[in-house]
Amino acid sequence: MVPRDAQHGRAGLMQPAPPLWRTGVLPAFAGLLLAASVAWPLPGSGFPPIAQGTAFWWLQPLALAVLCWGLRQAGNPRQAAWTGWIFASSWLAATFWWLVVAMHVYGGMGAPLAVFATLLLAAALAVYYALAGLVYWRCTRGRGLAAHATPGGGSSLLFAALWTAAEMARGTWLTGFGWGAVGYAHVDGPLAFYAPWIGAYGLTALGAWLAAVLAEGLLLRWAAAALIVLCLPLAVAVPDWTQSTGSLRVTLLQGNISQSNKFDAPTVEQSLRWYAQQIAAAQGALVVLPETAIPLLPAQWPPGFMQSLQENLQANNQSALIGTPWGDAQTGYTNAALGLGVTESANYRYDKHHLVPFGEFIPPMFHWFIELMRIPLGDFNRGPLAAPSFVAQGQRLGPHICYEDLFGEELATRFVQPDLAPTVLVNLSNLGWFDDTVALDQHATIARMRALEFQRPIVRATNTGVSAIIDHRGYILAALPRLQAGALEGLVEGRSGTTPFAWWAGRFGLWPLWLLCSLIVGAYWVCKHP
Repeated sequence: MVPRDAQHGRAGLMQPAPPLWRTGVLPAFAGLLLAASVAWPLPGSGFPPIAQGTAFWWLQPLALAVLCWGLRQAGNPRQAAWTGWIFASSWLAATFWWLVVAMHVYGGMGAPLAVFATLLLAAALAVYYALAGLVYWRCTRGRGLAAHATPGGGSSLLFAALWTAAEMARGTWLTGFGWGAVGYAHVDGPLAFYAPWIGAYGLTALGAWLAAVLAEGLLLRWAAAALIVLCLPLAVAVPDWTQSTGSLRVTLLQGNISQSNKFDAPTVEQSLRWYAQQIAAAQGALVVLPETAIPLLPAQWPPGFMQSLQENLQANNQSALIGTPWGDAQTGYTNAALGLGVTESANYRYDKHHLVPFGEFIPPMFHWFIELMRIPLGDFNRGPLAAPSFVAQGQRLGPHICYEDLFGEELATRFVQPDLAPTVLVNLSNLGWFDDTVALDQHATIARMRALEFQRPIVRATNTGVSAIIDHRGYILAALPRLQAGALEGLVEGRSGTTPFAWWAGRFGLWPLWLLCSLIVGAYWVCKHP
């Protein structure tokens, strides 16, 4: 006699292949919708409250519901893994397709090879979600819709736990590249209410749970819980975990320096002249320049240039954060933000901690490849994780460079000691590599999520956009037009205090979420497979 479970397993493995539209076309289309949910540029659309792009939160659970439904329809583990992989590959490729611009236009890589490399990256990262789909199928035994339905709706929690684990793995393992994580879709939606408690990955879990509730047809059974999750933010104001520390007038400079000739001598000379003029004319007590605004090492700075900047700032009772590479051959190099002017932080320099693989550091065992190909890439040193603040103008300023604001759990380490925590977060970026693409909108959405998590204002000085002032509620108060040189003047209100997310993420990182996801998966497996 063959056990009944074994008969069912064999029957599932021998099922005919489902139609292509269900295993390929539909998941791929849903993946495109998921990418659009994070930031879909619609200038002048009127959707509040972002200047250049809008996050459509409701697209996220709908797109993920299609994936969950497809996994439930899979006849065997291979079909489940394939469905998850196709969905994620489409979603990720549509999210960071602008990498083609950087590699082809500015990196000199042939267009076909750049497209292939981007698709290969998306396909590799999609493996996390293929594994999540496979485990979901295995845990629920994968024998159609009826087999998945559980009286308590436990499989919806299982889907949320597995999807969240896959997101955290993508965002942290192998240096991490969590760009476009689905939690960012909720920066404008009702789930944004929960950001100060659970952060972006917690919002990812809530969104995935809502998607699974839809897919499993349990909405009526779980209507009360779903309505509470969605409607509570409409009835209850977000608590103020932070208090005002006063206003600061800032000037954010956007040079719009072309990446193609940024390091050419005439362009460098023009950049130095323009930034020096803008600093001299700035009305803000704090002036912020973009990442590598001065693209020269200290030994290459024109004689007296730094001294002139310092004297001008001190004469006008101003402070400045200036993006520049720093160091020498003996001590090594860093991607830095230099603090000048009137400040309590003498000789301040912030060195970027989270570096870009191959762009800012060479991974172990790859030096031979770089030397063989003679690719002129940087190999920078890392700065400290919990970097000190730049204390100036009565505020503690927390600089971070480029996509470091993608890692909220790392920024949270700066809030462990409340009396030293930043009152204003400052991002210096250069997205000139990506031209006028959705990358600029996505990065603005990421910054807004950090503002929500920490209830801290964020000021962003970027080379091409989006240079903006964001308040502690995640609203963009003012922004410069993209791809235009200019200076943005405005007021930002500093904040002190610690949100629940800043407290637990600063001390434990993402481990509480990892533990919760593991407990849900383990409990489901034990309950359904005694």
